[in-house]
This record gives sequence, structure tokens and C-alpha cells, in this order.
Amino acid sequence: MANITIDNIAYDTESLSPEAIAQLQSIQFVDAEIAGLNGRIAAMNTARNAYATALQELLPQEQRDS
Repeated sequence: MANITIDNIAYDTESLSPEAIAQLQSIQFVDAEIAGLNGRIAAMNTARNAYATALQELLPQEQRDS
């Protein structure tokens, strides 16, 4: 017996209709995908920052001081 809380109301998942279970599973799938994409975005931001730092170090010094 699993419980979920929606809008501060607890529901026993065993009492939900098959259609409600399907919607819940879809939400859980999408939430997992969003979490994965957020992880990828974080990794890409980290890589971008590293590339920007490396580029700054390669730029001519006199241009950086102006």
C-alpha cells in the first residue's frame, strides 16, 4: 500500500482508478526525465564555464587589460 500526496491530500494508490494510475505514472516518468535533463544542463553549464575560462587564458594580455 503506497500513499501519494496531491494538494495536501493523501491518497492510497491502491484505491485509484487505472486511469489515475496511468496519469500518475506519466507524471513520474516526466519528473524523472526533467531531473535527467536538469543534470545534463548542469554538466553543460560547467563545461561552458570551463571553456570560457580556458578561452580567457588564451586571449592576448593587452586586450584583457583594456
